[in-house]
Amino acid sequence: MIDGSKGSEPGERGMAGIESGVSTAENYRRFGVAVAEKSPQYGALAEAVASDAEILGLLETLPSEKRQPNLLFAAARYLLGRPADPETLRELVRERTAELISVLLARRTQTNEAGRCATLLPALARLPEPLALLEVGASAGLNLLPDLYSYDFAGHHVTGTDPEAPTLRCRPIGPVPLPGRVPNVAWRAGLDTSPLDATEDEHANWLECLLWPGETERRDRLRAALRVAARHRPVVHRGDLLDDLGRIAASAPSGATLVVYHSAVLAYVPESVRREFATAVRELGAVWLSNETAGVIGPAEVSAGPENSFVLARDGHETLATTDSHGAWIRWRS
Repeated sequence: MIDGSKGSEPGERGMAGIESGVSTAENYRRFGVAVAEKSPQYGALAEAVASDAEILGLLETLPSEKRQPNLLFAAARYLLGRPADPETLRELVRERTAELISVLLARRTQTNEAGRCATLLPALARLPEPLALLEVGASAGLNLLPDLYSYDFAGHHVTGTDPEAPTLRCRPIGPVPLPGRVPNVAWRAGLDTSPLDATEDEHANWLECLLWPGETERRDRLRAALRVAARHRPVVHRGDLLDDLGRIAASAPSGATLVVYHSAVLAYVPESVRREFATAVRELGAVWLSNETAGVIGPAEVSAGPENSFVLARDGHETLATTDSHGAWIRWRS
């Protein structure tokens, strides 16, 4: 995950739950509405937090980027060993305050959803090969492996290079340019302020804590993707998206198409950092693929899709598709 401590987070929406200029209570209320369909338990929990002065009081003592609903709920699950409900969360705040604050300050929302590779694949497959992949906010590197996974696009099958890797299922909508094979990847590297190691049980546990209650399919996919990453060990460098991007990109082979990409990452950094990042990517001469909520890259009114969807864009201005936030479907622009 990119470090969000450089400033406030303007303009964030929906599932990020950290829109600036809005009270913590209102952010939790909006988060609850945004996630209610996918996770009724967390929708109800967010609404309970929005009305709980004690929990809100604790959150107000933290830096703004540490008040995120996803982070609080994951930290509670990490300490409790199960998803929290309103009562167990209140008990945790009252009786284990120091432990909870410690986890909140040490951890980040590093959701590493491998399913997003299915929505990135059509864009990657259109580029000249071989590819050099550089993912920003790479976490444990699960999205650095798009050529290893297999895919099922509602009956259109694409076979990956690792026969033991999971098959990622995605429903195509509209004229999606579905590839016949996975792209040839010559080089791959990730960048993250706090890289996770797929071979470390504690790191794997944290990623599972970031999932929402009842998401058994996502849990199974995460576990399978972690096994793939443990076998192939994608390199994720510790660093900052502005300070270290150029240094890592310089290691890419000169004959490959350099692709800088990210999913659900730039919503967590200030708008000024986004602008500097866009400039840095363009100066590299790289292809830039962003998969973010509407308005994070480009105007929201132009690129908005269904609620809780992402916008897949190229080079900051060309909208390719709207996508499900967890990779379940992709709607290509005609």
